[in-house]
Order: sequence, then structure tokens, then C-alpha cells
Amino acid sequence: MITRAPAETRPTTLGFSLNSFFRTLGEMNPLIQIPLVILVFAAVVGLLLLLIEYAPRSGKGYFWLRLVACFGIPVLAFMLLRPYQNAVIYVLGIAVILGGILFYADYRSRQGAGYLFQLVLFAAPAAILLLMGLVYPALSTLVQSFMDKTGENFVGFENYIWTFTNPEGFWSVINTLIWVLLAPTFATAIGLAYAVFIDRAAGERFLKILIFMPFAISFVGAGIIWKFVYDFRQGDQIGILNAIVTAFGGQPVSWLAATPLINTLLLVVVFIWSQTGLAMVILSAAIKAVPPEQMEAAELDGANAWERFINVTVPGIRSSLIVVLTTIAIGALKIYDIVAVMTGGRNDSTVLAFEMVNQQQRFQSYGHSAALAVVLFLFVLPLIIFNVRQIRKQREVR
Repeated sequence: MITRAPAETRPTTLGFSLNSFFRTLGEMNPLIQIPLVILVFAAVVGLLLLLIEYAPRSGKGYFWLRLVACFGIPVLAFMLLRPYQNAVIYVLGIAVILGGILFYADYRSRQGAGYLFQLVLFAAPAAILLLMGLVYPALSTLVQSFMDKTGENFVGFENYIWTFTNPEGFWSVINTLIWVLLAPTFATAIGLAYAVFIDRAAGERFLKILIFMPFAISFVGAGIIWKFVYDFRQGDQIGILNAIVTAFGGQPVSWLAATPLINTLLLVVVFIWSQTGLAMVILSAAIKAVPPEQMEAAELDGANAWERFINVTVPGIRSSLIVVLTTIAIGALKIYDIVAVMTGGRNDSTVLAFEMVNQQQRFQSYGHSAALAVVLFLFVLPLIIFNVRQIRKQREVR
């Protein structure tokens, strides 16, 4: 019995595609690439601005311009994305239907023909980038989290069960919760203390620069610096912490291998050290914005310094405190660099962001990696909702 090899499915394009364009661009000299990219970008922007400016106008010529654009742009866009031979009819059909819906809705718009067309052209670039860069990856990750390691077979909630039962997944969740609870609290509290006391100290600018400097260091740099602090070895100790321990007659400790949770707490210290400067700068500016009349009134009422701080200063900087807490909390949730540099996730020190990358790159387990990403998103979601509510409250007050 003679069998034929399946015919190769070739993509159908308009003679070129985005893929072929970028391949050709990559083979060019860098000195040619830059002006060519600028030229193409300017041409696309110029075309959009031309349509936005002239197409919404009334008249027979502008009517045909909108009609051609409504049908031509979707067809051109789909064809540039290289639809395959057996799907080209469906792709063209979808493009024509979308163009027809847009033209009909624009033609019957209450604001007049051309209004909706102009609105869509304004929003389309941002909407496309948002769909391609955020919505589609999020939905794809959610679907992938219910698939097996290869991403081909449906396994239900097995990846999520692994997340909360397997040692790597379990400790990544526990450690992430520790990070998000301790890091924002201590960084904000220490930053607030610095902001209060340094504002009254001589050499305020110099002291603030010193405290803010760790924030300017990358997490990789901070991890390397503190890895020397926690260093452990046989013989003479070069790590500051173990040098102090041995100076008092103690035995050196392998701090980054100390379990349970000790190594995680030491990593959190590094993050707090790097974020305290940010908290101090924001809160210092907020404290200076508190009306001095309120402080003077509280002082006349007999309130001491602590009472003025609790009853006047803290309520006056409440919005700034929320911003600092949520910003540092989100940073703690997605921490990766410090863990990767200092421990590599060993000795139960892994976190969700690190383990997510580790499962995908080291073990090629896309299902586990996607499940960890979804769990991380669920941790971030309450902070996002809280921030949205606070913004709405501030708008209502204004």
C-alpha cells in the first residue's frame, strides 16, 4: 500500500508578512535597521493620523474613504499575520464581517458618521497591544495551568495540587506569604522612622542620600553584597556576620542554608534594606505636606510629640502610607533576583516568581509553571482591588 506524505501547508500572504519583514530586518546592517524602523513606524502613524483627521469628515469622498478603510484594514492586518492556506477563507470572512460591523455601527452612530470610526482608530493600537501583550498571555497561562508538563493533555487541578503539596511548590507559597507580610511592614515602618527623625536632623540631605542609595542598587547587586555578609566557610571567615559570631567565641553558621525559614528571613532583610530608602523619600515628602496649622493646634491642646504623630501626622499621610505599602508588597510578591543570586531557591528558600521560572526553564514543566503564575496573580489581585477602591474614594472626596 502506497501512502503519500501530507502536503506541506504554506502560509498565504500578500507577498510579504510581518515575520518575513522582521527576518529581513534582522539580516540588515544595524545602521540601516534604525532608520528603516523609524520610517515604517512613521508611515503607520502617519496613515492613522491621516484617517483620523480626514475620514470623519462629511461628504461622499470621505464616505468612500471610511468604507474602504473599514474593510481594507482588517483584511490587510489578517493577511500580514500569514493565515494558512486552509484557513484563508475563514480569515478573510472574519475580516470582512468585522469591517462590515464597524462601518454599519459607525454609519448609524448617534454622534454622526465618522465618530465611531475615529474612536476605533484612536483606541485600536493600544487595544491591540493590550490584547497581545496582556490579555492573550493571561488567558493562555490560565489554560496552560490545567495541562500536563508538555501542554498537550488536560490534567485538571493536578498542577494546583502539586503547588500546595510538593515541597518546591509548598515552600514557594509559604515563603511568598512571608515576604509579602514582613517586607512591606518593616520597610515602611523603618522608612517612616527615618523620615520623621531625619527631617529634624542636621545634614538632612546627606543622610537621605545615604539611606536612599541602596534603592538605587539593583537586586542582583544587593544580593551579591549581602551574600558576602552571610558568607560561610571553613577557616577564616570573610562574612561580617560570621566574623562577629566567631569574635565572641561562637561557631560559624551557614546562614543561607539555615532552615526552617531562617534563610528566608535573612533574604527578606536584604529586600527591606533596599526598599527603606524609597519609603523614606515618599513619606518624608508627605510629612512636609501636612499643614503646620494642625500641628500647632494639637500642640496648643496639650498633645505631646507622640500624640501629635499618631493623631495628626499619620492620618495626614495615610494615602502615602498606602502607596508605599502596596508598592513594596507588589515588589515582594514578584521578587526573583535576590533569591536567584543568594540561594538559587535551595534549602526551602524558593518563592513563587523564582519557582515559576525554575519549573519552566530547568524542568520544562509548563503546567507547573503556569499554575504558579496563576497563584501569584491571585496573590496580587487583592492589592490591585484595594488600590482601585482607594483611588475611587480619593476621587469622591475631590
